[in-house]
Amino acid sequence: MKPEKPGEGLTHLDESGNARMVDVSLKSDTQRLAVARCRVSMSGSTLSMIKSGAGPKGEVFGTARIAAIMACKKTPDLIPMCHAIPVTGIDVAFGTDDERGIVEVQVTVKTVGKTGAEMEALAGAAVAALTIYDMCKAVDKSMTITDLRLVRKAGGKSGEFARPGEEQEQWDM
Repeated sequence: MKPEKPGEGLTHLDESGNARMVDVSLKSDTQRLAVARCRVSMSGSTLSMIKSGAGPKGEVFGTARIAAIMACKKTPDLIPMCHAIPVTGIDVAFGTDDERGIVEVQVTVKTVGKTGAEMEALAGAAVAALTIYDMCKAVDKSMTITDLRLVRKAGGKSGEFARPGEEQEQWDM
């Protein structure tokens, strides 16, 4: 069903359909958490190289972790209608599946504020995956980045969300 007015139902559009940044000034501060994941698929030999720390551009997981943290902090500079939030914590973890040649990236962002941290977590996961790709592209041009998704969110008016079928585990390499 099509909205009657151009901006109806979309908070980032006004009644004329023009882009706007949502006013959150009257919302209460609450503790918030967002967890995002994505997947980088590669050859088994590339994954072995990453795990051994012998990548052509250096230690991959450490660099990807720093890139994810930087991306979380810079999200409002990248996403036009994203509010700058007081990020209070960022955790970046990696899980591997040696048989399938997969690195699963997980980014958890915490804040206390008027709006959530979903975009920060998603940006962090995406940039960590892009960093893995960049650091390994010289040895494996067939890598793919897939399945960027919000796994969990907590806090705020909309409450809890947990993606069905996602394990709520934490790994680290």
